[in-house]
Amino acid sequence: MSLHILKLCVGATGIDDLRGWVSERSMAAIAAGLEPHTVHTTRMTPKRRDEILDGGSLYWVINGQIRARQALLDITNHTDGQGIQRCDLVLAPQVVDTVPVPRKPFQGWRYLKAEDAPRDLDFGEGGEDMPEELRAELAELGLL
Repeated sequence: MSLHILKLCVGATGIDDLRGWVSERSMAAIAAGLEPHTVHTTRMTPKRRDEILDGGSLYWVINGQIRARQALLDITNHTDGQGIQRCDLVLAPQVVDTVPVPRKPFQGWRYLKAEDAPRDLDFGEGGEDMPEELRAELAELGLL
């Protein structure tokens, strides 16, 4: 069973904002001749790396709710320009909407068990064109 990571998406106003950020980073990577992965750098390295990389995702908390996830492809370490150890969470370029689940603010990241992870939203044919607020409201009502 996979283990996931939960992280606040600081600065994002919504899922569309996160998608824009991911798209920009992916396009920059492609232009540089690299894979279109995005990287999120943290201070602490997860000790349960193997469990996370066995199908785990990074779940994003946006505006007080778990709202989206990105598959975790790798976890690497490096030393930054100031000599401080950092951890890079290498993420797939796809941002997947999830059922909104309330979450209080916290610092850093947290492990998220597979059984506690919200399910992905399936919008059906053309549903991804629906405004983000409408998708969230329909999901809260259990209609998505």
